[in-house]
Amino acid sequence: MSLHPLFLNFVDQGVPIDTIRYILMFPLVVTLVAFFRQVIGIKAFGIYTPSIVTFAFLAFDPGGLKYGIAIFVSIILIGMLSRLVLRRLRLLYLPRVAITLTIVAIVILGILVAGGYLHRTGLASVSIFPLLIMITLVEKFVATQIEKGDKTALVLATETLFISLVGYFLARSQALASILLLSPWIVLLTIPVNIFLGRWRGLRLSEYLRFSKLLKS
Repeated sequence: MSLHPLFLNFVDQGVPIDTIRYILMFPLVVTLVAFFRQVIGIKAFGIYTPSIVTFAFLAFDPGGLKYGIAIFVSIILIGMLSRLVLRRLRLLYLPRVAITLTIVAIVILGILVAGGYLHRTGLASVSIFPLLIMITLVEKFVATQIEKGDKTALVLATETLFISLVGYFLARSQALASILLLSPWIVLLTIPVNIFLGRWRGLRLSEYLRFSKLLKS
């Protein structure tokens, strides 16, 4: 893979090439999230959560995306079940989230051990970094449950998973990585794109679909 002379110097100084690659990918991923929000109308859990979940999925590679999705879904299910159980205790927000995080951590540990027994080495040997990212997702989920209800939290979680998967395939593109590592200035193009998105005043695609009958009339 050809590198820009600047990055050759970085690599010589000990900076891993994958670190450079994913840092360059990050502006593209967050711009993708902004595009989904402003133009398509997919909200997700803000801009940061789907972005870091994207990179958590990348940490499951090679071939571990299915485990990342399984853990994501498990965390959401645990968040829903824990709300049902803890609702009767009438706890304040932080203790409730702390208990939920504890339950999630124990269940994730159980999933890793089960992966080891089933010889799923890609699951059993995953590093702590993507797991912690995924576990912190539950706080967003619980907060949304409390503020906006179960249905909205589930919809936003589904949207977060969808955007994260699109971001995952974007960020792992070897062709795109080659372009960025050779011509890093391309990352700066995300700035005018976001200025355009920030001034977007048109209807979102989801709104076109929702009001299609009204627009036709």
